[in-house]
Amino acid sequence: MSFAAYKMMHWPTAIENCAAGYITHSAADFTPQIASIQIDDAESELPNSRTIGPIPNLVVSAGNVLEIYVVRVQEVSTADSRGALDAKRGGVMAGVSGASLELVCHYRLHGNVESMGILSASGGRSRRRDSVILAFRDAKVSVLEYDDSIHGLHASSMHYFEGPEWLHLKRGRESFPRGPLVKIDPQGRCGGVLVYDLQMIILKTVQTGYGLVGDDEVFSSGTAVSARVESSYVICLRDLDIKHVKDFIFVHGYIEPVLVILHERELTWAGRISWKHHTCMVSALSINTAMKQHPVIWSAVNIPHDAYKLLAVPAPIGGVLVISANTVHYHSQSSSFSLAVNSFAVSGDNSREQPRSSFDVELDAAHAAWLANDVALLSTKTGELLLLTIVFDGRIVQRLDLVKSKASVLTSGITTMGNSLFFLASRLGDSLLVQFTSGTASSSSLKEEVGDIEGDAPLLKRIRRSSSDVLQDMASEELSFYGSTPNKADPVQRSFSYTVRDSLVNIGPLKDFSYGLRINANPSATGIAKQSNYELVSCSGHGKNGALCILQQSIRPEMITEVQLPGCKGIWTVYHKSSRTHNSDASKIPTEDDEYHAYLIISLEARTMVLETADLLGEVTETVDYYVQGSTIAAGNLFGRRRVIQVFARGARVVDGAYMTQDISFGPSNSESGSTSESLTVSSASIVDPYVLLRMNDGSIQLLVGDPSTCTVSTSIPTGFESSKKSVAACTLYHDKGPDPWLRKASTDAWLSTGIGEAIDGTEGTLQDQGDIYCIVCHENGTLEIFDVPNFNCVFSVDNFVSGKGHLVDSFVKEPLKDPRRISNNSNEATGHGRKENVQNMKVAELAMQRWSGQHSRPFIFGILTDGTVLCYHAYLFDAQENIKNEVSGRDPLSSNQTGTSRMRNLRFIRVPIDMYTREEMSGVTTYPRMSIFKNVGGNQGLFLSGSLPAWFMVFRERLRIHPQLCDGSIVAFAFLHNVNCNHGFIYVTSQGFLKICQLPSRLIYDNHWPVQKVPLKCTPHQVTYFAEKNLYPLIVSFPVLKTVSQILFPPADQEGGHQIDNNNLSPDELQRTYTVDEFEVRILEPEKSSGPWQTRATIPMHSSESALTVRMVSLFNTTSKENETLLAVGTAYVQGEDVAGRGRVLLYAIGRSDNPQNLVTEVFSKELKGAISALASLQGHLLIASGPKIILHKWTGTELNGVAFFDAPPLHVVSLNIVKNFILLGDIHKSIYFLSWKEQGAQLSLLAKDFGSLDCFATEFLIDGSTLSLAVSDEQKNVQIFYYAPKMSESWKGQKLLSRAEFHVGAHVTKFLRLPMLVPPSSDRTNTAAAASGADKTNRYALLFATLDGSMGCIAPLDELTFRRMQSLQKKLVDAVPHAGGLNPRSFRQFQSNGKAHRPGPDSIVDFELLCHYEMLPLEEQLEIANQIGTTRSQILSNFNDLAVGTSFL
Repeated sequence: MSFAAYKMMHWPTAIENCAAGYITHSAADFTPQIASIQIDDAESELPNSRTIGPIPNLVVSAGNVLEIYVVRVQEVSTADSRGALDAKRGGVMAGVSGASLELVCHYRLHGNVESMGILSASGGRSRRRDSVILAFRDAKVSVLEYDDSIHGLHASSMHYFEGPEWLHLKRGRESFPRGPLVKIDPQGRCGGVLVYDLQMIILKTVQTGYGLVGDDEVFSSGTAVSARVESSYVICLRDLDIKHVKDFIFVHGYIEPVLVILHERELTWAGRISWKHHTCMVSALSINTAMKQHPVIWSAVNIPHDAYKLLAVPAPIGGVLVISANTVHYHSQSSSFSLAVNSFAVSGDNSREQPRSSFDVELDAAHAAWLANDVALLSTKTGELLLLTIVFDGRIVQRLDLVKSKASVLTSGITTMGNSLFFLASRLGDSLLVQFTSGTASSSSLKEEVGDIEGDAPLLKRIRRSSSDVLQDMASEELSFYGSTPNKADPVQRSFSYTVRDSLVNIGPLKDFSYGLRINANPSATGIAKQSNYELVSCSGHGKNGALCILQQSIRPEMITEVQLPGCKGIWTVYHKSSRTHNSDASKIPTEDDEYHAYLIISLEARTMVLETADLLGEVTETVDYYVQGSTIAAGNLFGRRRVIQVFARGARVVDGAYMTQDISFGPSNSESGSTSESLTVSSASIVDPYVLLRMNDGSIQLLVGDPSTCTVSTSIPTGFESSKKSVAACTLYHDKGPDPWLRKASTDAWLSTGIGEAIDGTEGTLQDQGDIYCIVCHENGTLEIFDVPNFNCVFSVDNFVSGKGHLVDSFVKEPLKDPRRISNNSNEATGHGRKENVQNMKVAELAMQRWSGQHSRPFIFGILTDGTVLCYHAYLFDAQENIKNEVSGRDPLSSNQTGTSRMRNLRFIRVPIDMYTREEMSGVTTYPRMSIFKNVGGNQGLFLSGSLPAWFMVFRERLRIHPQLCDGSIVAFAFLHNVNCNHGFIYVTSQGFLKICQLPSRLIYDNHWPVQKVPLKCTPHQVTYFAEKNLYPLIVSFPVLKTVSQILFPPADQEGGHQIDNNNLSPDELQRTYTVDEFEVRILEPEKSSGPWQTRATIPMHSSESALTVRMVSLFNTTSKENETLLAVGTAYVQGEDVAGRGRVLLYAIGRSDNPQNLVTEVFSKELKGAISALASLQGHLLIASGPKIILHKWTGTELNGVAFFDAPPLHVVSLNIVKNFILLGDIHKSIYFLSWKEQGAQLSLLAKDFGSLDCFATEFLIDGSTLSLAVSDEQKNVQIFYYAPKMSESWKGQKLLSRAEFHVGAHVTKFLRLPMLVPPSSDRTNTAAAASGADKTNRYALLFATLDGSMGCIAPLDELTFRRMQSLQKKLVDAVPHAGGLNPRSFRQFQSNGKAHRPGPDSIVDFELLCHYEMLPLEEQLEIANQIGTTRSQILSNFNDLAVGTSFL
């Protein structure tokens, strides 16, 4: 492995930063809705029925992923029946039945977001928008604003304080414990960024006049202006005598921005706490940005040493809250107040007694947000939600009140969104969007209200089930809480109630994972299909958010039945309503979604089969009037499902049930088309009630128009297509459904657009609300046009759709700012013709356009090109009024008579990246469509792409999730099926000729990068391993237990494992104080069989104060019975403080020896050793144990472990052990890696080489490429290094030193590597001689799959040199050719980060696929240009991409 590729496969999901701001709309854009109070809610009190005000966007970052969401709220209207509402998540609260997050845009940045702020526009209901400020290590700040014209973010300013000219800011230091911290003035006048722990950067914002637009701010729209940063300067806090800054914040209520800094005057340490404990203080600086002056205006001292957070109290109170582990302090210019929250609090000046809260809580690592101007919501480290109320009179604070509220997820941040929602961001569990209401309840009505809510248990149970981390209540099941906050003399109680509205799935932090078989694995599968047999079972989460995440990259459907059916070309399911019954009894008719299918039509090569989809699938081909003598092109329903239309090569039939009502043929009757018409046949068809669009094999199109009154169709050739001079490559119909069709908003004069109502005059205007129908046509020359049907006026057209531009704009709209990425206008003419690729014949092979259900959903356009590229575009609206051409260009004389009137000028499309490879050349012959749209398969909606690497495209929150389905190889046809035996399932036909009827696994969550199932454990998982024989997963978990001091110091006599501690004259009441300690156990879990949950089959408890550190299945050679045994080995350590020598136990268990299922696990050996047993492995039948500072190899006699060899290798503590043959790789927690070998003859362990650097290892693994062995290690600075052993090289000091082969910055802590064999791509029989020569090595080639603490997964895969050089030169080009979000440089992000330690740079032998994947998103001309510049071809680059994607398509 001299060269490797780094590729992300699952992006981070653990949210670290969250913020709320008006990014995509301003607060003034919100139209307040009248509270639609229902009749039965009318007598409820007024505060509860207030309307939800303007809701800001949610901005979250996880690792290097930035996402912006908009909240969609469903208000309750009187028309809604109560029954329909209960199904929504969280019930009805304050006139709202549901709220959900919808993705606006997401970016994968070349840098991890350290902190985030929202630069708000001045004024509350301003027309200006907010901007997002992101800070990156070491001192980079990007200001991003939303641009409507591109439907995304672009940088408005970038601030950089690194490099030689800013070196003085570091003051000689090299390593900093945290990255930059951003805080913004609440009025938006300036922002502050703390970098290098001592330098404060002040960002001064642009102060624009209200309503007036500055000269430089006329965008393409001229309406929306975002807040911007004008300039920045640096304040050195050391000059103000401020050291050791812990936090800072801008406060409310001053004329100039005031910055309050929490800092420690002189540090204290653990041994000095009892004397020196109040070392912090706050200083308030008034910031004058014009004069660059910052005088200190007030300060407060005597704040505890463990204070860590400031909260700015909103107006009218003002001031700051200082939060420390045991106290909460309020400070302002005029008053101060404190509240102790537990018994450890010490008052600063021992004169006055501190007020205590009514219960004990520890507030370290808490997060907070304001629910009202005097109520703050605190989330503690145990996941409790607390409410802190400031009781005030005027501006004088009287006291602080703290009350318990709910229990929820362990948070990494809270943000309030508007006046009735807040978002709980979490690194350790799913993040939640919660709605809250506050009311006042007089003490009399209190009791009965509590009783009422408890009576509503079923709804609660349903909420519980719907989310893995729903807010759990601490006291009881009620969903409301009352805190006693008497104000003045009136005993009015403030009540808050919550309901969870939405959650974002998180699988992080992944601490360990294991690779096991799925339940429905197919043992006979080979190649790529075999990967679908496996799944990853991973330990994720912490505490009560601990869970097992079962991850699968590809979907394996649950099969109901399969039959062999060779030669199948296409399948369709159709409905049949018996005619005219739909008026008689409306109550019995199922909704459109629930109606069962009536027939299944199967097209074979030379005939068509028809099956009835009743209780059994029975063939009725002989008894129906369908065309069965040849193959079918398409089939579908017309006239409100009363008729079926079947299209075949030479004609079409309209069928009512089993009887034909009309037969049409497209034959030689069209005499005007001359003698060529003999061969005129249909090559593809698209059916949207009541139209059928046909594309003929000569590139012309015909339209069948249905008449709903007579249920017949008639043929017409659309206007503008009579002469076939423009040949059509692909076409489709699109039905813009719903009462308010989405595309009508795109036309400036939508109510004038012709032919929407008049054309459909059949059935008494009932079709009026059915929406509009459009025809999308792509010509052979690459132009895409959208026509309205049936008039065929062109409403939208785009030149050169094939090139895959980033944005599609109507060609009649002048674009004032062209894409900044244009290299040159005629670059494709200028390229050397020697390397010209055959892109001239690149055409669109297939088109689809669809808008799935959802109130705010927008249509997608999918196109498959002949080279296999899948283009996907998402529509959006942008109102570019000023830039429309006034004159009608005479390009299209056919439709010029009304071109200017009803074009969709505001319609635009943005290209959506597709993170997967299903590239297969489309052959020139007529192929059946590969894209099948489904509305409801197992509750999901989207599109299925058939072909050699089939995939599901599912739509969640207006975001495309792509999940491959590899288990059956190539799939030729797909249709969704809903009948009695197969509820919302689907049918597909494999290329081997099997027809399978399946359902999607319902337990999986598909709204994630990979389908995932979460099994809640309610305790922290640490390590998991897999026992293949019995399909069991042994797992280490820990959970907190309350114990008294005497129980901890003197454990019961049966657990004499630990060392007894003398009673150091502790008083009896001190011995009774309780502490929380972690108890460990090993659980043996069995995966669910068919539908049941995961079962715990056995548990192995550990002793008191004993931690289980490692669990492994080991294969040992029993020297007595001379056979191999597979045993479960557990390594533990006793944690009893620094006075007791460290010891540990090694435990061996046999699983499933006895037939009795009660004792599944039997202990066969246990022994106590010196030092912690931190890693175990089996080496050629022996057991290798890392105990403290040495590793010992034991042989197993059946009852005893006897040491055979030892080595004093790790100086400190082994974190990982890997074994290949007789080689051992071990990683030490501080001293990098050691490479050893074991020789059986002399029974000796010998050190071959080690890395002499000081590296804090996280995980290690061997990387195998053919015959070369490399050693991979990940470290605490989020890097990965690859070493190799080369004793013949002079720089290896005669083989003592491991040499660096590659190094790379991943940007996340890699906790586990798994070595998996790479799959050989099926197309490896290339004529390329270089590939054939290296083909011998490719057989034994392994990739490393890794998991990180951010919830991301990726792989490191070996590459051959030729591919690597090509990819590396492409990577260098792409650094400049692609605009990077936030202005970040991908090269600096991937540099090895040594955090100030001495490090000699290693070779740059890893290519970054996170950057290379941008190549496909470039327009075709630029792809060709770049490929030409690096001396290769686009097809060669894409085939390398493809090989790597196929080679690493694990799971």
